[in-house]
Amino acid sequence: MSVTIEITGHAQREAWARKEIPPVEEVRDGLWSIPVSMGQNPLRYILVYALAASDGTLALIDTGWDSDEGWQMLVDGIHATGHDVSDVKKVVITHLHPDHFGMVPRLLDHADPILGMHRNDARHLRFHTDAEVGRQLAQGQAELLRLGVTDNAVDIGLNQFTRLPKGRTMDVELADGDPIGVPGWDLRAVWTPGHTAGHLCFVDDTAGVIFTGDHLLPRISPNVSTNPFQAESPLADYLISLANTEQLPDHEALPSHEYRFRGLATRVGDLLAHHEDRLDEITAAVAADPEITAWDVTRSVTWSRPFAELSVPLSHMALRETHAHMLVLAARGVLTATEPDAQTEPVRWSVTAPA
Repeated sequence: MSVTIEITGHAQREAWARKEIPPVEEVRDGLWSIPVSMGQNPLRYILVYALAASDGTLALIDTGWDSDEGWQMLVDGIHATGHDVSDVKKVVITHLHPDHFGMVPRLLDHADPILGMHRNDARHLRFHTDAEVGRQLAQGQAELLRLGVTDNAVDIGLNQFTRLPKGRTMDVELADGDPIGVPGWDLRAVWTPGHTAGHLCFVDDTAGVIFTGDHLLPRISPNVSTNPFQAESPLADYLISLANTEQLPDHEALPSHEYRFRGLATRVGDLLAHHEDRLDEITAAVAADPEITAWDVTRSVTWSRPFAELSVPLSHMALRETHAHMLVLAARGVLTATEPDAQTEPVRWSVTAPA
């Protein structure tokens, strides 16, 4: 008999099924989930979490995608907690992606919070000048060429990278196990690299909750991709992070998207099985076409919608996700990469011949 997770965010789940934005909810005494719109993104919204501190201030976990609509939803959600934006004195970020970090610069115009993030993501905030951004984009373009992309290899997704205002830095660079320091709460950071190199979950054993960010979602598998801001083998990191998460107490999971749930170990098992299936599918694609590029593998495996319907940014995300799987297969000795003589030529992959 299959085991499934227990959905606890029923109003969120019902809103998701209706393709609507869920309501602001008080999940625990002094803890609220605040949905913030992501515009036309298929995920529709991110869940920002607000915690009322015992000293009368407010702390936020993530801030949401930067837009006028999103900002108004965040402000209205904060007001629903009985606070004002100026009461926000601490903000901790699960990871650097723009739907989580994007509203920070706008928030700094209205409040003066202490900002915290894992150092592996925080270090990328130091890229401020156009020249530095250009170097990152050039690196991304070169990587796409080596992966076999032929459509001019413009990595549009990197243009969405959000930065702090000039002269502003992270106040705290968090590490695994660090206390967050919100009065009245028992929050600590749990480093879960994979989705990004510095992804953090936040656990409160007293309240019985774990804020899972994008590390664990109830329905979908988060994108785990190679890119200039990632670790060398992000999927390997993610699989280890999943195994470590399985050892945490079975608290209620408060994810950044979709809806709340219980059953961490079950969800971890589902995701581990999903990635093993994906590794098998990619191995079969390479076996069927030796000396194939990562781009051609990406176009040959299955996706949630036909690959031809994906936008350029989404197709490149799919490619980088495929590449992350291929690196794991290479580390396991299943695949072999043949480096080209010229840097502008793609790497080609084959199934490793048995000894």
